[in-house]
Amino acid sequence: MNKRLIALFACIVPFALIAAGCGSSNDTTSTASLTKAQFLKQGNAICAAGNKEINEGFKSFFEKSNLKKNEEPSKAQKEEAAETILIPAIRKDVDGIRALGAPEGEEEKVEEILDAAEEALEKIESDPVAAVSENNNAFAKVNKMSREYGLTVCGEEEGEEKG
Repeated sequence: MNKRLIALFACIVPFALIAAGCGSSNDTTSTASLTKAQFLKQGNAICAAGNKEINEGFKSFFEKSNLKKNEEPSKAQKEEAAETILIPAIRKDVDGIRALGAPEGEEEKVEEILDAAEEALEKIESDPVAAVSENNNAFAKVNKMSREYGLTVCGEEEGEEKG
């Protein structure tokens, strides 16, 4: 298992989970608006579940691919991993956060975070191999914005993963 690559995926995914939370929808609120505390609790739970799903997906992928601990995956393997594990999981989590709706009075800030996340997700969708490259920082801005807002699990950086 290539722990370095798994760590990279773990840092890409968290933020992407909020990407579409409210981002591309014209209606950023649901019928029953959550408080900010409720939104953060539920959003962070969505990100935690997404992180777990991605980590398990990559672990399984590496085992099935028979990659050694320090072996670099091929370009085709990176593309397959991004397209079958990373991108679908991010999209799923983004949809989950979008469904929460932004807290009343927080719509603009949430929208800004989600727009940035959608932009980052579009980048990795257009170049899946780059999405799983060590120097990928597509979600750096979004991770920072997420942490500052309180979506700390969604904005975790590599090496910050909580047990």
